Amino acid sequence: MKLPKETNRFCPTCNKKTDQKIKSVGTGFKRGSMTRGGGRIRAKLRGLGTGIGNLGKWGSKPAQAKHKRKTKTTKKTNLMYTCKVCGKSKYQKKGTRTSKLVQE
Repeated sequence: MKLPKETNRFCPTCNKKTDQKIKSVGTGFKRGSMTRGGGRIRAKLRGLGTGIGNLGKWGSKPAQAKHKRKTKTTKKTNLMYTCKVCGKSKYQKKGTRTSKLVQE
């Protein structure tokens, strides 16, 4: 996805259209450590992997190897706009899934 380095858009602080710099930033999403699907072992130590029924990620493993499963090939990225007049920054709310961000 090609993006310009600068764009002309509305700045709520200046209350007018100004030139703004575009910067690509990560979404910064982190899983909670205490959740059942969290990346840490703490949830398992709490005993969430025991009991009757489907044990989810701690149940029986699938027939396929871990690395053969389909995974996402791109990450979601947010765009940050910085006003050149007042210097205030503003995130674009929704993250877009892009393979590559190239700034020209």
